[in-house]
Amino acid sequence: MDTSQAWIDRKIGQQVRLYGLYGKPLEAKHTGKWVAISEDGETLLGEREGEVFQRALDSFGRDNFALVMVGHEVRDLWLGVS
Repeated sequence: MDTSQAWIDRKIGQQVRLYGLYGKPLEAKHTGKWVAISEDGETLLGEREGEVFQRALDSFGRDNFALVMVGHEVRDLWLGVS
């Protein structure tokens, strides 16, 4: 079982990787929206974090996606920096 810090480090790495591959292209039209990105690059977009999170859980399963606000730095979201 992951320690808390190991899980956070793994999730940040997953989010940076998936956002770089599949989220960056969304910035031109969807900055400020939430995006869930599956390991195979499928994306779900929405206005509200909780709604996108629930749809991603239902569609991709637990720990199988990144959840990021389009146009914001992944690490800043984890650290609570605006």
